[in-house]
Amino acid sequence: MTESDIIDVAIIGAGPAGLMAAEVAAEGGARVTIFDGMAAPGRKFLLAGRGGLNLTHSEPLATFLTRYGPAADWLTPAITAFPPDALRAWCDGLGQPTFVGSSGRVFPQAMKASPLLRAWLSRLAGLGVTLKLKHRWHGWRDDGALLFDTPAGEQVVTARASVLALGGASWPRLGSDGGWVPLLAAKGIGAAPLKPANCGFVVGWSELLRERFAGQPLKGIDVCFGERRLRGEAMITRDGLQGGAIYALSAALRDAIDQHGEATLHLALRPDVPTEQLASKLAAPRGKQSLATFLRKAAQLSPQAIALLQEAAHRLKRPLASFAPDELAALINDLPLRLVATEPIARAISSAGGIGREQCDDDFMLLRLPGVFAAGEMLDWEAPTGGYLLTGCFATGAAAGRGVLRYLAAR
Repeated sequence: MTESDIIDVAIIGAGPAGLMAAEVAAEGGARVTIFDGMAAPGRKFLLAGRGGLNLTHSEPLATFLTRYGPAADWLTPAITAFPPDALRAWCDGLGQPTFVGSSGRVFPQAMKASPLLRAWLSRLAGLGVTLKLKHRWHGWRDDGALLFDTPAGEQVVTARASVLALGGASWPRLGSDGGWVPLLAAKGIGAAPLKPANCGFVVGWSELLRERFAGQPLKGIDVCFGERRLRGEAMITRDGLQGGAIYALSAALRDAIDQHGEATLHLALRPDVPTEQLASKLAAPRGKQSLATFLRKAAQLSPQAIALLQEAAHRLKRPLASFAPDELAALINDLPLRLVATEPIARAISSAGGIGREQCDDDFMLLRLPGVFAAGEMLDWEAPTGGYLLTGCFATGAAAGRGVLRYLAAR
């Protein structure tokens, strides 16, 4: 066992929340060391960049804040202090300008995370921040010192303040495995159960659909659950559905499945064509065409959409060919899908649950552990994809960094 000198601030976790907390604290004059259990920093951040790194969104701030649902009031001070415009200016300062895409989403011009991360780590090094990798935190010593497993054995670190930024439990192979939950529970700090968010769902396809259409997209569809209806895209997987339109409804769908054991999602496969117009087209003589060919030509349906209709007809115990034109048109634009489970949290984009508002003060310091702050996905909030997740992590990390400085100044 080795023991380090006393440091001002220990940041545990080298993702966006932890790195931002480190930057704010270091700029305020604190001596900061970042610890991460992985062999490289920002692993999940780099994964997010594979699809273009959607950093934030350009919509008005008042609308932006509503995307955080029940946690909006809790997160509003942090996001207002570091809003999307400030995040874009911060990127500019790192030499990584951003642009607004056609959907209003904001991306770095490089369209990937690695240049931004390199520039950020360089800035942190210039501020005197030390980065220690392969240091897996596993709790506290009786005197409050931090304990780390390292390749050289256990290391003990005494810090005047610390920020926990260990993520939730999605993509555990990249470091966010929820292993912090029992460590905090041992200190009397409860956490809402970690659940998948922005996740796919299990439908239970037939073997034929699974084998022929897994990996195929459903484009330009409407998805509806309860009172919410939205336009988007989805992807058929071997087990069910995933994709942006599904993720936007994932919280409500997940909670319904938790409560009732299932949830029925409704798809409109041709949402821009009124049902009456579809029925008229489907009333035309089919002649010698197969049903699939007829549906492809008359209703402009993709093969995968037709397969979904066949699945629905099978569940209704009726051949699809027996549907009258008006019945078939109604099914095309109100196709029920029975969802029976979420995909595993390890495959979710993010996770819900975590440390609740009642456990923290306004600076995200844990009330039971003075001098210990939490940020990012460790906190109990969730948001849809579209830049809201990363903005929440950046903003809460910055807020924790400011809280650390206030705490140190008061001691």
